[in-house]
Amino acid sequence: LFPQASMMFAQCTRKRSSSVLLIALLCCILSPPAQGSKSSEDIRCKCICPPYRNISGHIYNKNVSQKDCNCLHVVEPMPVPGNDVEAYCLLCECKYEERSTTTIKVIIIIYLSVVGALLLYMAFLVLVDPLIRKPDAYTQPLHNEEENEDARSLAAAPTPSGARANTVLERVEGAQQRWKRQVQEQRKTVFDRHKMLS
Repeated sequence: LFPQASMMFAQCTRKRSSSVLLIALLCCILSPPAQGSKSSEDIRCKCICPPYRNISGHIYNKNVSQKDCNCLHVVEPMPVPGNDVEAYCLLCECKYEERSTTTIKVIIIIYLSVVGALLLYMAFLVLVDPLIRKPDAYTQPLHNEEENEDARSLAAAPTPSGARANTVLERVEGAQQRWKRQVQEQRKTVFDRHKMLS
């Protein structure tokens, strides 16, 4: 009963997390774009300007289009006078950078959904599992039989007997008892493993 309930819960959790993911993806895809094709957070121009004469190096960032990604449009305020601007701008290295905030949001939503599903499953295992789990009907009789068998084998200790027929019967009975104990031990390990896996 418990393994079936656990499997059903896992399937429901998977279905819920997949539906949450689909809804999140649809919301992100169908949401209207902020400004035309790209929002201002998704694009920037980064200019790295090294030290020039008595001016220390500096990094400038500005949200501009790709065609305007140069020193003249990004470096503000210009640290050099008008006649040194061209020389200063030749030293600066400007790179246009693009990112997709929508993709980042979708990845974060997927990550949080998976973590949430795992936390729900852990809560189920910690809180509900002990209430549902009942003593295993298979392992309890095995433990009782084992205790009874140990008590019987101690009580029926081999007594020295002169008759040859008795010793043969004792040997057969001893082998039979050993075989039964091995079977019981195998059953016990199989049920213990089954219990651990479920």
